[in-house]
Formats: sequence, structure tokens, C-alpha cells
Amino acid sequence: VQLQASGGGLVQAGDSLRLSCAASGRDFSPWAMGWFRQAPGKDREFVAAINGGSTYYDDSVKGRFTISGGGRENSKNMLYLQMNSLKPEDTAVYYCTVRRYMGIPGRTPEEYAYWGQGTQVTVSS
Repeated sequence: VQLQASGGGLVQAGDSLRLSCAASGRDFSPWAMGWFRQAPGKDREFVAAINGGSTYYDDSVKGRFTISGGGRENSKNMLYLQMNSLKPEDTAVYYCTVRRYMGIPGRTPEEYAYWGQGTQVTVSS
């Protein structure tokens, strides 16, 4: 099992970025997939998740970020995170992940089984 996140970078406040994640090794379609982030000195925190057609967001990104994907594309499960109106407080390493249980995705890292290597997002003011 491998999750490969990409798309991070250095942007200015108000800019947009689109993160992508390719999950391979098995078909993750029945399980929720999501994004977490971790800023220096802080715990890893929930950003967004998708399960079937339902999406879930942390209040801090609601209305600015959009999660999509989770289905199969060329033998991989692809996951995306469109990030608009970025703020300096969005600066963090962003991780894609797959939940270890079926059902409505939770917001704690312990509920997720597989993690990508992370992609750095830096937003300057």
C-alpha cells in the first residue's frame, strides 16, 4: 500500500493550490479517504474527508477547501484537495490518508490506517 501526495508549494495569502494523492496497492473505494495537516509544534489535525458522495470539513477550511475523488482512476484511488483563499495559518504539511473503518469518517488520526509522506504547503502573508 502506498499513498503519494503532491501539489504543495509556496504561495501568497489569497492564492490557491490543488493537492493530489494517488493511493495504490488495493482498492480503497469502500473506505473514507481524507486529508490531515500538521504545522510545526502542533498535533496532526483533520482537514477534510470524503466517503461515497458525502464530504466533511473542519470549520477552519469550510467554504475555502473542496475535497473530491476517492474513486478509481487507472488502478489507483485518486484524492484531491482544492484550496482557495489560502491563509498563513494554513501553512503545514498535508497528509492524505485512508480510514481503517467503514462508515462516517471521524476526525482523529487514530481512525486512519494508511498515510502518505506529506506535501508542504507554505502560505506567506
